[in-house]
Amino acid sequence: MRKLYILWTSDNMITSEKMVLMYSQNCILKDWWDEVEVVIWGASAKLASENEIIREKIKMAIHVGVKFTACKGCSDQLGVSEYLAEIGVNVIYWGKNLTDIIQDGEKLITI
Repeated sequence: MRKLYILWTSDNMITSEKMVLMYSQNCILKDWWDEVEVVIWGASAKLASENEIIREKIKMAIHVGVKFTACKGCSDQLGVSEYLAEIGVNVIYWGKNLTDIIQDGEKLITI
């Protein structure tokens, strides 16, 4: 299985909309990857919880099959965990998972 993880840490609107969300959807729609999981971490958690355009684009990406998760530690500290969960983001602790992905040599890009 061809799986890609996208670690999304930027709160830049253009980067978020035109790279993370556009690319993740196209990966599924155009069959570039079998599975894409976007990991929301840090500043992107605040953007994803507060910006309605980004929230809608996340919902659209989920609808086409992109998986979204968020770092619970960060989103709890930012007070946005419940807002992320409302739009279908799986909020979990990510430190160990990220370490495993890197150590196992899985496909990961960081934005």
